[in-house]
Amino acid sequence: MNKFVVNRMKSARQEEIMLICQEECAEVAQAISKVFRFGVDGEHLGATNRERLEEEIGDLLCMIEMMTEEEIIDANVVARAAQAKRAKLAKWSNIKEMV
Repeated sequence: MNKFVVNRMKSARQEEIMLICQEECAEVAQAISKVFRFGVDGEHLGATNRERLEEEIGDLLCMIEMMTEEEIIDANVVARAAQAKRAKLAKWSNIKEMV
Protein backbone atom coordinates (compact mmCIF):
# COMPACT_ATOMS: atom_id res chain seq x y z
CA MET A 1 0.00 0.00 0.00
CA ASN A 2 1.16 3.53 -0.80
CA LYS A 3 2.48 5.28 2.32
CA PHE A 4 1.14 8.62 1.04
CA VAL A 5 -2.58 8.36 1.70
CA VAL A 6 -4.75 11.28 0.69
CA ASN A 7 -7.04 12.38 3.51
CA ARG A 8 -10.15 13.36 1.57
CA MET A 9 -12.92 15.61 2.82
CA LYS A 10 -16.09 13.98 4.16
CA SER A 11 -18.11 14.89 1.08
CA ALA A 12 -17.84 16.04 -2.50
CA ARG A 13 -19.52 19.28 -1.36
CA GLN A 14 -16.72 19.99 1.12
CA GLU A 15 -14.10 19.25 -1.53
CA GLU A 16 -15.77 21.65 -3.95
CA ILE A 17 -15.94 24.37 -1.28
CA MET A 18 -12.22 23.94 -0.61
CA LEU A 19 -11.40 24.01 -4.32
CA ILE A 20 -13.40 27.17 -4.94
CA CYS A 21 -11.81 28.79 -1.87
CA GLN A 22 -8.40 27.99 -3.29
CA GLU A 23 -9.37 29.63 -6.57
CA GLU A 24 -10.67 32.70 -4.75
CA CYS A 25 -7.37 33.03 -2.86
CA ALA A 26 -5.56 33.17 -6.19
CA GLU A 27 -8.01 35.76 -7.50
CA VAL A 28 -7.47 37.96 -4.42
CA ALA A 29 -3.70 37.71 -4.94
CA GLN A 30 -4.13 38.73 -8.58
CA ALA A 31 -6.37 41.68 -7.64
CA ILE A 32 -3.78 42.89 -5.11
CA SER A 33 -1.09 42.60 -7.78
CA LYS A 34 -3.17 44.82 -10.10
CA VAL A 35 -3.45 47.44 -7.33
CA PHE A 36 0.35 47.50 -6.96
CA ARG A 37 0.95 47.58 -10.71
CA PHE A 38 -1.73 50.04 -11.81
CA GLY A 39 -2.93 51.80 -8.65
CA VAL A 40 -5.99 51.35 -6.50
CA ASP A 41 -8.01 53.72 -8.69
CA GLY A 42 -6.69 52.31 -11.96
CA GLU A 43 -9.57 51.25 -14.17
CA HIS A 44 -9.98 48.34 -16.55
CA LEU A 45 -13.14 47.29 -18.38
CA GLY A 46 -15.33 49.69 -16.40
CA ALA A 47 -14.22 48.78 -12.86
CA THR A 48 -11.48 50.15 -10.64
CA ASN A 49 -8.87 47.90 -9.10
CA ARG A 50 -10.38 48.72 -5.69
CA GLU A 51 -13.79 47.51 -6.87
CA ARG A 52 -12.31 44.31 -8.27
CA LEU A 53 -10.36 43.72 -5.05
CA GLU A 54 -13.49 44.29 -2.95
CA GLU A 55 -15.44 41.83 -5.08
CA GLU A 56 -12.73 39.17 -4.87
CA ILE A 57 -12.38 39.57 -1.10
CA GLY A 58 -16.17 39.26 -0.79
CA ASP A 59 -16.02 36.05 -2.80
CA LEU A 60 -13.24 34.73 -0.55
CA LEU A 61 -15.12 35.66 2.63
CA CYS A 62 -18.15 33.79 1.31
CA MET A 63 -16.06 30.65 0.84
CA ILE A 64 -14.53 31.01 4.32
CA GLU A 65 -18.03 31.30 5.77
CA MET A 66 -19.06 28.17 3.88
CA MET A 67 -16.04 26.31 5.27
CA THR A 68 -17.17 27.15 8.81
CA GLU A 69 -20.78 26.21 8.02
CA GLU A 70 -19.62 22.84 6.68
CA GLU A 71 -17.37 22.41 9.75
CA ILE A 72 -14.26 22.14 7.60
CA ILE A 73 -12.73 24.77 9.86
CA ASP A 74 -13.66 26.06 13.33
CA ALA A 75 -14.56 29.77 13.45
CA ASN A 76 -13.27 30.06 17.03
CA VAL A 77 -9.87 28.66 16.08
CA VAL A 78 -9.74 31.02 13.10
CA ALA A 79 -10.60 34.00 15.33
CA ARG A 80 -7.82 33.07 17.77
CA ALA A 81 -5.37 32.73 14.88
CA ALA A 82 -6.39 36.17 13.61
CA GLN A 83 -5.73 37.71 17.03
CA ALA A 84 -2.35 35.96 17.20
CA LYS A 85 -1.51 37.37 13.76
CA ARG A 86 -2.36 40.88 14.95
CA ALA A 87 0.05 40.42 17.86
CA LYS A 88 2.80 39.20 15.50
CA LEU A 89 2.22 42.15 13.18
CA ALA A 90 2.43 44.58 16.08
CA LYS A 91 5.76 43.07 17.06
CA TRP A 92 7.40 42.25 13.72
CA SER A 93 5.97 44.70 11.17
CA ASN A 94 5.47 48.38 10.67
CA ILE A 95 1.71 47.85 10.98
CA LYS A 96 0.55 49.24 14.30
CA GLU A 97 -2.87 48.81 15.86
CA MET A 98 -5.26 51.73 15.71
CA VAL A 99 -6.01 53.17 19.13
